[in-house]
Amino acid sequence: MPRSVLDRYPGWTPRQCMECRDRRRGVPSPRTAKGKKRTRTKDVVLTTEEVLAEFSDGPSDGAFTDGGAVPNPGPGGWGAVYVQDGEVVAEASGHDPDTTNNRMELTAALQATEMIPSGAAVTIYTDSRLVVQTINEWAAGWEKRGWRRKTGPVENLDLVEPLYRVFRSRPELKLEWIAAHSGYLWNEYADALASRWRLE
Repeated sequence: MPRSVLDRYPGWTPRQCMECRDRRRGVPSPRTAKGKKRTRTKDVVLTTEEVLAEFSDGPSDGAFTDGGAVPNPGPGGWGAVYVQDGEVVAEASGHDPDTTNNRMELTAALQATEMIPSGAAVTIYTDSRLVVQTINEWAAGWEKRGWRRKTGPVENLDLVEPLYRVFRSRPELKLEWIAAHSGYLWNEYADALASRWRLE
């Protein structure tokens, strides 16, 4: 167990070693060549404690979001965590019994904006290219056309419109894409929050 994790959570003792957990779940051990980033498959559901013990790469500041449905559409969840200097400032998660990947990703991003104090310059990271393109590229044109796409109505408008309005009214916020399941600590943490319902 990394000393940095034990120092951050005094008194916490892992229930089992990471290798034991992976063997129990039938997950092959990833290569641990020096300098190679540890990654995992999207099918492995980790707790937030396991994520903190296993990962350390990636940005240490910002808000990180994730969401998904299993199957898609189907039951799903979302998660968001706001971090400063590697410390959790706020986190939230939720579950929907009948939803889609896109709705959960948009919900997570919208919830992240509510965690961040007004005026704070923060980057919100999502592993959904659709969310980034929707807000950063497409929504302005849709708004000009009365919230319609050239090919028809905007899907998930009840989430897209308020999320776009937040970013338009708060220029200090940025929305950026981050690679999923690439070993970035806080993206993995958001994934664990979004997947928490699968462990209940």
